[in-house]
Amino acid sequence: MKPHDIKVCILRAGGTNCDAETQRAFEELGTQPHTLQVSELIKQRNLLDYDVLVFPGGFSYGDYVRSGVIFARHLSAHLGKEMQSFIDEGRPILGICNGFQILVEYGLLPGFEGISPVPEATLTTNEPAGFKCKWVYLKQENQGKCLFTSTLPQGKIIRLPIAHGEGRLLFPKEKEEALLKRLVDEDMLVFRYCTKDGQPANGQYPTSPNGSFYDIAGICNPEGNIFGLMPHPERALYWWQQPNWTQQNQILQYGDGKHIFQSIIDKLTKT
Repeated sequence: MKPHDIKVCILRAGGTNCDAETQRAFEELGTQPHTLQVSELIKQRNLLDYDVLVFPGGFSYGDYVRSGVIFARHLSAHLGKEMQSFIDEGRPILGICNGFQILVEYGLLPGFEGISPVPEATLTTNEPAGFKCKWVYLKQENQGKCLFTSTLPQGKIIRLPIAHGEGRLLFPKEKEEALLKRLVDEDMLVFRYCTKDGQPANGQYPTSPNGSFYDIAGICNPEGNIFGLMPHPERALYWWQQPNWTQQNQILQYGDGKHIFQSIIDKLTKT
């Protein structure tokens, strides 16, 4: 498969944002991205025409009830069989910010035993509370399972922006240590918030912008083909999108966000 053969479905609903930026990222790297309303996909029932499924950021359906839950239930109710086939075939799924929330509410992440009938985690109100829009540092913790970080060596520090009010990843209190062990042992832990030099945030604001358990910013499923993260790689595709770009020489054309998109393209073109 060549990059221009890869078809990407970017799925949006009322309240979604950054779908245009996400489409631009995939276009920039030579693939065929298509942005569809979820109602359009339900009508056409052509999900399996695509090689990659992406849930971009935003506030789908106004984040009523819980962030991502209405989108997840709507999709499950109307496209559950197609989604199951897409997942059974191991096709890649990416969830960015609100997309991460959707994947958690759908039961796809962490997905320890496949699709869970109830959410196994939650992405809830930031601590301290409030909408946070800032750049953060992330440490790549994955040892190679996650298909979306294959171009990033373990331990690499990258910088991406966040924009969310409900990004604090939590597990049930009585299970959190056991589930953290599974995340680490099964190589499902991908990104953690950290300092500029890679030291753990230890839940301390502002290094940890939302109080997420174990400073978790992104995880994948046990197979590594489903990945969710709170930061926005599509907002850090180019070097000039960085907040201090005027203080730097143009050394590289791209920013750190490119790694997320390039990794999955590289994986698909090698299969």
